[in-house]
Amino acid sequence: MTAPLRYDPFAEEVIQDPHPVYKRLREEAPCYHVEKWDCWALSRFEDIWNASMDAENYSVALGTTASHLLTKVQPVTPMINLMDPPEHTQLRSPLAKFFTPGAVRRLEAQIQQFVDEAFAEIADRDEADLFNDFAAKVSVRVACLANGFPLEDAPLLNRLVWRFFARDEEHPAGMTPDGLAAMNEMFGYFIQLIQERRRKGLTGDTVVDLVIGAEIGGRKFADEEAASHLSMFIIGGSETFPKTFASGVHRLWQHPDQREQLAKDASLIPDAYMEMLRYDMPTQFLMRTLKSDVTLHGVTMRKGRPVMFLYPSANRDPREFQDPDRFDIRRRPPRILSFGHGIHACIGRHFATTEGKLCFQKLLAHAPRYEVREDRLRRIRTEFVQGWESMPVVFQRR
Repeated sequence: MTAPLRYDPFAEEVIQDPHPVYKRLREEAPCYHVEKWDCWALSRFEDIWNASMDAENYSVALGTTASHLLTKVQPVTPMINLMDPPEHTQLRSPLAKFFTPGAVRRLEAQIQQFVDEAFAEIADRDEADLFNDFAAKVSVRVACLANGFPLEDAPLLNRLVWRFFARDEEHPAGMTPDGLAAMNEMFGYFIQLIQERRRKGLTGDTVVDLVIGAEIGGRKFADEEAASHLSMFIIGGSETFPKTFASGVHRLWQHPDQREQLAKDASLIPDAYMEMLRYDMPTQFLMRTLKSDVTLHGVTMRKGRPVMFLYPSANRDPREFQDPDRFDIRRRPPRILSFGHGIHACIGRHFATTEGKLCFQKLLAHAPRYEVREDRLRRIRTEFVQGWESMPVVFQRR
């Protein structure tokens, strides 16, 4: 007899492996009421795709995470991803020039240098942790480069971001007290940076300068508000790539035939990286608040209630992807939701795909064959992100 369908993002079985319940949600209750939290969960691709473009009915202004909207342990601070139009448009439009494909191409040589330097530190080892010793180091330096943060502060910012997302047994639901402390320390760091940039004079040629000088709704940001926005850029720019890279390393180890194809033909890596993003998207959901009643699949969600967009479920929806539970580096779907969609789609996605391309090129050129140390793997245990917090491998030399 089939057990009743129950979904709670904080449930242990969901944190361990959400895909069995995601499959049931898609088939049995694509617009599901999460009774414990009095919120809704959307699990099908088309529903989330369309809702992501509907800023009239879905708002980000009250928060986008469980810590904002469910446990309410995280205060809502000014961030571009927590702004509705027109304020969102007024800030994102001028920022977009720093994140275009052309802007990323102009920085690709520097990103390649970061990749080379990070890999050189582990190249002569027999074993290495490709999450912490490689991908995380590259990612935070790229985020600093992209946004105009001092490169020498990359290790400090990486530690703060790690603490921000950490969970523990005492605080399994939402942010921990140390995570909140890390957020406050991050704000303090950026306030100091902002004050320093103001003293030197703003040039407008970095994200930092543009945010400091931005005028939204007829006024400029206070230092605390600008610091909050800049915190989002380091968090978003450094946190997800190492998880995606580590999951990709693991999947290629599980599929050595596909790993061999990539090692022989590096031109396949960009499509392979998109498949890694589809198959193992780290972010489990982002949320909206209903600005009006919305009816989906015969169910009415009432104004004022939170709604979860279950992106990894959508990326395994058989209505959108043929044989969606199969990992296939040659899959080229026209649409995925791994960078979101609509006005709040990830602004740094071109940096992320470039990092993925360059890091896998480097790894597979150096070690086309490697073994994952499964006995030392550690999974991330949070409601918000899935994946690994380490990826220890043994290099098998040519």
